[in-house]
This record gives sequence, C-alpha cells and structure tokens, in this order.
Amino acid sequence: MKMLFYKNTKSIYIITLFTLLFISCSKKIYNTDVKKGNETQKSIEIDKNVETENNIEVKKKVVPAPEREFRAAWIASVANINWPSKRGLSTKQQKEEAIKLLDLLHKNNFNAVVLQVRPQADAMYKSDLEPWSYFLTGTQGKAPSPYYDPLEFWIKEAHKRGLELHAWLNPYRAHHTTGGEITAASIVNKQPELAVKLETGFYWLDPGNKKTQNHSYKVVMDIVERYNVDGIHFDDYFYPYPSYNNNKDFPDDKSWKTYLNTGGKLKRDDWRRDNVNQFVKSIYTNIKETKPNVKFGISPFGFWRPNYPASVTAGFDQYSELYADAKLWLNEGWIDYFTPQLYWPINRMDVSFPVLLNWWIGENTKERHLWPGMSIGRQKGEEAIDEVINQIMITRGMTSKSPGTVHWSIAPLIDSPELTEAIFNGPYKKQALTPSYPWLSTTAPEAPTVNYSKDKDNLSVTWAHKHIDKIANWVVYYKYNSKWDYSIHGNFTNSQNIPLVKLDNKNSRSNLKAIVITAVDKFGNESIVKEIKL
Repeated sequence: MKMLFYKNTKSIYIITLFTLLFISCSKKIYNTDVKKGNETQKSIEIDKNVETENNIEVKKKVVPAPEREFRAAWIASVANINWPSKRGLSTKQQKEEAIKLLDLLHKNNFNAVVLQVRPQADAMYKSDLEPWSYFLTGTQGKAPSPYYDPLEFWIKEAHKRGLELHAWLNPYRAHHTTGGEITAASIVNKQPELAVKLETGFYWLDPGNKKTQNHSYKVVMDIVERYNVDGIHFDDYFYPYPSYNNNKDFPDDKSWKTYLNTGGKLKRDDWRRDNVNQFVKSIYTNIKETKPNVKFGISPFGFWRPNYPASVTAGFDQYSELYADAKLWLNEGWIDYFTPQLYWPINRMDVSFPVLLNWWIGENTKERHLWPGMSIGRQKGEEAIDEVINQIMITRGMTSKSPGTVHWSIAPLIDSPELTEAIFNGPYKKQALTPSYPWLSTTAPEAPTVNYSKDKDNLSVTWAHKHIDKIANWVVYYKYNSKWDYSIHGNFTNSQNIPLVKLDNKNSRSNLKAIVITAVDKFGNESIVKEIKL
C-alpha cells in the first residue's frame, strides 16, 4: 500500500502542516444565496444522511451519493505537444489519436478534458474569424482533408464517454515561434494594427488596443454560441512573459498614447492590468448571458505575487509582469472555477503545494470551485506516484466541499502506465460526477422515464428524457442484497445490462434487489429518485 504522505525526512513537517491546513479549511461552510421571487433561499451542501425537502437531498437518504470531483487533464496543441502528435496527419490519424486520449481518460475515471483549440490566434475548428491552425494541417488556413471539424468531433466523442470538454484558448498570442511561417492568413498580416513583434520571434496581440479585446471576445463567444462546449478555459498568458521580449518592456507605446490622449488617468502598469481585468469580466458576464451552463475557468501562474503567502520570498510576479491580477478575478467571482498552476512539490518550503493552495482558498471569497493544476511529469517512478497521489489527497482534504484537480498534462498518463494505474487504483478507483455549480443553478432536472425487462441472467434497462439537450450524465444505481453501487454515463448512452446475480472473489452470490436511474444536468444538479424494486 502507498504511503499517504511523501516519503522523506520531512514527513513529520508535512503531516503537521496538512493537519493544520485541513482543520483551518474544514471550518468553511459552502453557502450560496439564491434569489427566487422575493425570497432568498440558502443553497448549502449537507450530509448525505440528512433528509430535507430538497429532492436531491432526499435521494441521498435512499441511495449513497456518488463521488463528486473534477478530474481533468490538459491536452495542448501548440507545438504539437499532445494532440495532434505532429502536424499534417490525415483526418483518420487525427481522429484515432483523439479517441486514444479520450479512451485513456475514460478508462481511468477522469471526467473532463481541457483541449487547446486556439494556440496562436488560429483555430482547431471551423472559424470565420481566424484561420485553420498550422499545428493541425501544417499550413495555416488549410482545412483538414477529408474535411471534418476537430472541435465538434472532440465534443461528441468526449460526451459519449461522459467527459466534459472545456475549450482552452490563448486570448492574446498571435504567433508562436514553432508556428511556421507567418502567412497571409495570419492575423499578423490581416490585422497588423493589433499585433506587435517581440524580440524572440513571438507576435502578440496588444491587450491595450480595444480592437484586440473586441476580436478575442468575438472568438470566445463564437465558440460558446456554435459549439456544445462545457467550459471556456484561459491559461496564464495575458501580457507575455518578459523573457519573450528579452526582458524589455512590452511594445505598446501606440495604444498607451491613445489612452492618454483620450483622457486616461491610470498609471501604465495599472492601465495594463485594467485592460486584462475588463476583458476577463466581460467574458464571464457575456458567457453567462448567452449560455449560463458554459463554465469559465482560468489557470493563472501558481502564486499571486512574492510574499503572498509569506513563504514565497522571491520569484515571478504575475501581477507586475503579466499584468494579471488573478486574486481580483477570484475575489470578484469572475470565474466559475480557478486553477492556479501549483507545479511545485509538497515538501518544498518556499513554494509548497498545500501552502499555496491554502492561500488561494483564503482568497476564494465568492466560494467558486478551486481546482489546482498539478504537474505530474516532473518526477519519475515511485517518487512521482507518491507526489501525485499525495497532492490529490491533500486537495481533497482542503477543498472537501467541491474537490478537483487538473493534470498537466496528459502526456505522463500515456508515458507512465505505472503512474496512471496508481491513480486509478487509488483516488480515482470509482467514477465521479463533477461538482455542481450552486451559484448558477440549483434546480433539479426531471427524472428520466425508465423501462426494463429481465432475461435469464440480466436486467436490461433503458431510459429517456424529454429535455435530453439539458442533460450531461446519467447515474445508474443498483443494489445487490443490501449494498448500493453505481455507474455514470454520458448523455449519449440510454441503456445498460445489469447482471441479476453478482459473484464476489469468494464466489459468494449477491442478488440484484433494486435500481435507480437519475439525470444530471449541465450544472451538476441531479434529478429526484424513482426507485424500482425488483
């Protein structure tokens, strides 16, 4: 059996630290006010054994609740890091690679994928606003042949497997150094007033130019309106890292002067941060006005600034160098989930994974989901397994009301079968629903209609729902003798065969006694129970 804590000479320190942090965090109550008419209702997550008037909570009196946890992996397309493995693959090869990745996640009880669909102001999907990606076909502006829409394909195949699909975009990167020649289709040539050249070969859209903000906004909303994505995801690239311009200041003199000439009063650093803040706020606001069920998440650099928390005495300052006030976005609730990139080990004293996570928890004043990003490929062998398992378990303890993690990246899950097996046999042993979003909706969907028939060995169950477009998952509960278990399906599935008799490893027989089928909507709300006794 694996140790729950990292095996080294500092284990006592880690155990003590985790215990103190867990006690501190466990005192919080997950409490969201929901307006309904002239009344304010409290939406609180309660113990599964407490019976209330809420149908979902009554259900937990009838059957044990399924696990809830966000389990995602990033899949990067820039520089062909993860998918496609190289540019210019045939449509068949691209699809085969996508299926292999999705099957890997589904088989190991992940429930979400974060797919990069806009690596350099281009598109891994059909767009009238930006060209087809160089990383897809090897030629920017060239569609796959035979034609297909990769994002549409990924969404459909993810949903078949019960996986959420979050579309990951870089809002301002115009051209990557691995992105081939700058063609006539590139935004650098089509809208040169938006892009600036950096000394290392990158091109960047100027966030201080209102046309840039409008263009990136349209790109985001185009995806939201046309595709059945579950989320929109930004990473840590807003203004570029200083090293991209050889540590020289970002070349935005033109937009800065325009701001001053139109009466702007902010200092330059504050103006840059305000450009990003207003963009983030407008994206969140307009997603909610257009499709409230589409979640918005950001994965910023792992700590806000040096000295926050106090153990971080030096290091990169995203606030003053990326002009990313990530703390503000979390404080204001301009996101549905927040994924700081906590890519450091538990036992590193200055940037310790649980210490950083605890600081962000303290800033989560709107009680949004806080799902840290984990780097799972920096160590190898047993050390990697221990570190990853420990970080998942620490996150569960510290964010117990709505746990989750996002794994950077999917590559170690492919390259290290031992790591993947350990995650599956450990914390991801059972399937899990993603946590619900009570600040978006607490209304349970209607229960599905259920039909079943018996043969000699199996119970054949089918179900349907009149609002299938609003359903994300089905949960099939089954009771053998007195013990309940469950399986989770995507909304494409509408049937399951359940054995009437189950044998355990000692050849003891258990008989199927009852089933329950529930519908889970895109906000994570689960329908009322209709138990069928057999």
